[in-house]
Parts: sequence; C-alpha cells; structure tokens
Amino acid sequence: MPLKPLDIHNKEFTKSFRGYNEDEVNEFLDQIIKDFEALIRENKELENTVHQLEERLSHFTKIEDTLGKSIVVAQEAAEELKNNARKEAQLILKEAEKNADRIINEALTKARKIAIEMEELKKRASIYRTRFRTLLEAQLEMLGNDEWDKIAEFDENEEAVS
Repeated sequence: MPLKPLDIHNKEFTKSFRGYNEDEVNEFLDQIIKDFEALIRENKELENTVHQLEERLSHFTKIEDTLGKSIVVAQEAAEELKNNARKEAQLILKEAEKNADRIINEALTKARKIAIEMEELKKRASIYRTRFRTLLEAQLEMLGNDEWDKIAEFDENEEAVS
C-alpha cells in the first residue's frame, strides 16, 4: 500500500536517550509532506493529461480509420466509375460502328439504284434518239419524194381552174 502524506504526518517515532532532535525531525517531515503532496498533485495532473491525450489519440485514431475506409471506398468507386466509363465507351463505339456500317450500306444501295436508273435513262435516250432519227429520216424521205411536187402541181392546177 502506497504511503500517503497523512501517514507521514501521523508517524511517531519512539524516543530514546540521545536520539535525534525532535524539532529537526518534525521540520524535515513537514518538508517531506509538502514535497510529497506536490508530487501527488503533479502525478494527478499528469494522469489527467495522459487521460486527455489518450482520448484525443483515440479520437484521431478513429478519424484515421474512417479516413482510411473512406479512401478505400473512394478508390473502389473511382475504379467502378472508370470501368463503367470504359464499358460505355465500348458500347458507344460499337453503336457508332453499326451506324457507320448501316450508312455505308445505305449509300452503296442508293449508288447502285442510281447507277441502274442511269443505265435505264441511257437506254431510253438511245431508243428515243433512234426513234427520233427514224422519224426524221422518214419525214425527210417524204419531203424528198416526188409526190409533194405532184401535190403542189395539183394545187396550182386547181387554182387555175377556178
């Protein structure tokens, strides 16, 4: 059991012949009591300080743990976000490739249709030209025919008769 200032104060020594000077011993014991009380107060203050520092350390340890967990969660969220962005980019790229293929196929189909229509128009133009030439040649042949001269003579004769 630890010694207390009261124990020192209440301590009595037996008297003997030629013993120590009682006043000096009492003064020394009073000084010991004062120093011992100061040490006890200082020890209590230090214990309080240690307790407060332990509480603060516990608080900061909890904060550190929370921050560590938050960092892990943030890293996981960032990784998930990157993965989602990568997947979305791949989907967008695939969609763009599909659209590009579709547009190219539509353009090729239209180009083929236009080429077919152009060939058809060339054939029609050739047929029209041939028919028109044939018509003109027939008309020229009719103009070069002697029958026109006979018709003109007939008209003149008729005018003379009248």
